[in-house]
Amino acid sequence: MRLQHATWQEVDAYLRRETGIIVPIGSTEQHGPNGLVGTDAICPETVAWEVGERYGVLVAPTQNLGMAQHHLAFPGTISLRPSTLIAVLRDTVISLSRHGFTHVFFLNGHGGNVATLSAAFAEIHAERSMGYGPQPVGELHLTTHNWFAGSRVRELAESLYGDAEGTHATASEVALSWFARPEAVKHVDMSPRIAPRGSAQCDADEFRRRFPDGRMGSDPSLASIEHGERFLDASVSDAWEAYRAFIRPI
Repeated sequence: MRLQHATWQEVDAYLRRETGIIVPIGSTEQHGPNGLVGTDAICPETVAWEVGERYGVLVAPTQNLGMAQHHLAFPGTISLRPSTLIAVLRDTVISLSRHGFTHVFFLNGHGGNVATLSAAFAEIHAERSMGYGPQPVGELHLTTHNWFAGSRVRELAESLYGDAEGTHATASEVALSWFARPEAVKHVDMSPRIAPRGSAQCDADEFRRRFPDGRMGSDPSLASIEHGERFLDASVSDAWEAYRAFIRPI
């Protein structure tokens, strides 16, 4: 069930039986020679929609813009400042809390968002504890699950790609985005086959000097639509397991 395709009455009915919601969050940034600029949003959105269809969980609209400043030397990248993203996440949570959502599960597709998500959660909880500013109403629980870090996904990536998976513009994320958007598949020869490795802790110009075509340690030419279908199944299992544990901890 997708929030943007529901009426307010349907959301109200959902809240009478369930108070958890999945919020896909990603980024709009370069993903190398054959990766889509929207990869980091397409992937968690695709996983979230499938979880929602299989298990009846409400899925919020995707937060498509993230913290991607280190990719800004590549055309097409759009980045928020960390402070801007924190404000967006805070307002999203407060809005959902007002209506009675108690468990907000951010399904993340971009490693660069992780620190900002943690900071946003800290801000929200601090406001609750200190009693200032607009505050979430009642019980509130927040968590992040990175679709690419689940055990099933990692095992599959290792078996298919080994060291060629890399850390950005990875074969696994390219494969999943291709399965979701097969009309946008790009076939490009990679040179070198496996991209340089290194840290992304730098500004945009330095990042492009370190990683000229945008890849980090990866060979995404190994990706395929068939692999993407397998990654979807693996990531849905990982995400559903994490969501159930979050909603109803043992």
